[in-house]
Amino acid sequence: MKPFEDILEFVARSHLKKALTDKHKAYKSHIERFWNGARYVEEDRVIHSSARIKEDGKDKDIEVVITIVDIRRVLDLKDEDGDPVGISKRLFKGLWFRMGYTGFVNDNYYNKQNLSFPYKFLAHSVIHAMGHRKGGYDVSVDYIMCMVTALILNRPYHISQLIFEHMKANAAGENFLQY
Repeated sequence: MKPFEDILEFVARSHLKKALTDKHKAYKSHIERFWNGARYVEEDRVIHSSARIKEDGKDKDIEVVITIVDIRRVLDLKDEDGDPVGISKRLFKGLWFRMGYTGFVNDNYYNKQNLSFPYKFLAHSVIHAMGHRKGGYDVSVDYIMCMVTALILNRPYHISQLIFEHMKANAAGENFLQY
């Protein structure tokens, strides 16, 4: 199908390629252990937690430290510290209408089911890969709409900062586990 091929080629050229296509396994027990011990340190702007590894046949706890730079490097996001973390609502609403959006316009949520088929696939992929929720994948929240808008318009967007902010909220116990 030509529309799918166009979107897949677009994703392959985008700066979100690795984040959208990486297939590393994440074990639920590892994720829960990480978040149960996670804490955010404001002075250093880092998230501290621990992980258990096997060394010489024995279990050993090691400290894990995560920064915005680590997120950028691991996901190969190619964003920069000076990039914006938001896009004007007028800009992303206009783009979503150009993408064939036919649904109700809300200030905070868009239902991806109301997009034309190829863009529905793109929005679905971004919601699953970059969203911080465990469920509710039909509705796109404002930061995802901004991310899709920046991606399509090839504008700078500080995705690493956004991910870090949601991880920081998880460390404070404010959100669901982030997979």
